[in-house]
Amino acid sequence: MKILASSLAAACLAASSVFAQSQTPTTTQTTPALSTSSDTNPGAPVAGKNSFTEAQAKSRMEDAGYNDVSGLKLDDQGVWRAMATKDGKQAKVSLDFQGNVVMAK
Repeated sequence: MKILASSLAAACLAASSVFAQSQTPTTTQTTPALSTSSDTNPGAPVAGKNSFTEAQAKSRMEDAGYNDVSGLKLDDQGVWRAMATKDGKQAKVSLDFQGNVVMAK
């Protein structure tokens, strides 16, 4: 009985490893998770799983020249959105998961 149980367990493990190897990634995204250059992605803000904390998002917006960042919220697309001031004008600003900080159009 012990041999049968061991054989069955080994067969299950072998089958599960074959299954795991045959799955292909479902993502089609070709842009990096975090921009490594100072260039802003022209498609920004890009939807995606955002790992920035609220404090990090505010700091990135401030580093991009925005002041008085308020109402900072993470939306259902993974984009941090807020109101802020830049060059004396108040505007909506966004931060996506790639680190792109953009003013709403």
